[in-house]
Amino acid sequence: MYFNYSQVPNGYPYLPSPYHQQPYPRYPNYFHNNQSYDGVRQPVRGQATWTQGGAVTQCGIPWSTNSYMSAAVGNNSPYQCGQTIKVKNLSNQKAVLVTVVDQVPNYPANKINLHRKAFEALGADVASGIINVEIIASPELEEEKWGKYLLEIVIAAYPNYKVTDYSKLSTQQNGNQMREDYKFVLQSPQETINIQGTVVYNPSTDRIISINFKEI
Repeated sequence: MYFNYSQVPNGYPYLPSPYHQQPYPRYPNYFHNNQSYDGVRQPVRGQATWTQGGAVTQCGIPWSTNSYMSAAVGNNSPYQCGQTIKVKNLSNQKAVLVTVVDQVPNYPANKINLHRKAFEALGADVASGIINVEIIASPELEEEKWGKYLLEIVIAAYPNYKVTDYSKLSTQQNGNQMREDYKFVLQSPQETINIQGTVVYNPSTDRIISINFKEI
């Protein structure tokens, strides 16, 4: 049995009505500045289901975010709205970075409901409905707003690829200019490529001086 919005009137199979009439904050705590991630740095093994998504989310973030590489988590989980989470399919080791766009009351912290496109990006058969996964937050990326910014550009620039991993390569300061380099791993059905993203900005004004991407 698989879980999707088209067959379940209220969207989620595990609650009679996950949504309540209340204002939805727009991208709350998007970069999670000055927060501790000690509790979510370690991988958590659990299970992933899939959904077609819905028009309304508790986070106020559409399911189409991040080219549908998006997910719902429990409202008591350590993962917050707008946060980036790495999900790995334990059966084939395929991974993808997803954005938390929805929260569900009383949903276990070690379970995640992926958009169907993210579920398929993990090489999973939607007919199976559920797979065993490893979940880990991306705290370094969340703490580095320029890394998050570059990630969004990479996603838009390579629509046929899924971002499966990232790493911060270096930080250099030269006078009133700061340079940050990041590496992003992108995967398509045909190939895997590595992209280096570089942003140069003025740390005093937070204004971007230049942005550059190249395959490495």
